Amino acid sequence: MTTGLHLPSLLWEPIVRTALMEDLGIGGDVTTQALAKPGQQLRAAFCARKDGVVCGLEGARQTFAMLDPTVRFSMLKQDGHQINSGDVLATVEGSAYALLAGERTALNLLSHLSGIATHTQQIVQAVAGTKARIACTRKTLPGLRCAQKHAVRAGGGSSHRLRLDDAILIKDNHIALCGGNIDQTLHAARQYAGHLMKVELEVDTLEQLEQALSCAGADVYLLDNMSIPQLEQAVRMINGRALAEASGGITLQTALPIAQTGVDVLSLGWLTHSVHALDIGLDIVET
Repeated sequence: MTTGLHLPSLLWEPIVRTALMEDLGIGGDVTTQALAKPGQQLRAAFCARKDGVVCGLEGARQTFAMLDPTVRFSMLKQDGHQINSGDVLATVEGSAYALLAGERTALNLLSHLSGIATHTQQIVQAVAGTKARIACTRKTLPGLRCAQKHAVRAGGGSSHRLRLDDAILIKDNHIALCGGNIDQTLHAARQYAGHLMKVELEVDTLEQLEQALSCAGADVYLLDNMSIPQLEQAVRMINGRALAEASGGITLQTALPIAQTGVDVLSLGWLTHSVHALDIGLDIVET
């Protein structure tokens, strides 16, 4: 279980509000309006249908609170908790309209973020015993970045950059911008960066890495789509002078041999842009 997790309510609010506005349209949940009795109350439970790691409970809570502040939402698990099929994650009690109108939005958030947390945990466990950390990237779904990166932390991973202003990350297009000269590119980046800002350089070949190491140097080297022998050689070349980060096509099956090369970080874009949702349902338990 990952502890100390917290994403402020202020950051959940725009995500939940946008999702509800998208789903409710102008007329709201016309099905429930047509079928529910005036003042009808319901009690329901969020139940896990697969094993995994839960994340997104606060988003689910806020969904119902926005529809009806009197709804009672009780969390039985916390983000980062290991869950098993059949576990009750939370219960919700209140108006039938709020529960049914908010059901899909709450489940979308909870299932998607729990899927990210679960897949992250699998990768973290796969590299256990090595020094490598698992990090997500900026390949997030628009509007969901803070929640998705929260989910990665819930699974035991960490974040690369949150935003473009977190650190300087020089990629091939940036080098091209500077006329293809790695030395000049790194020198300009060093001149711009403050004493607290890290500079990372992406390299595709060992020749590029050798050139970078012989000049101004970077704090981190992103070793992009390199083979296992290339990663091993790159780690020897860096020799602890900077962090070594492996990226590109890393899967659950390849994570361990890549981590065993001695790299410090494995960064994976698919953790946030294309994971499978964890199967979670909302079951009515009392009407």
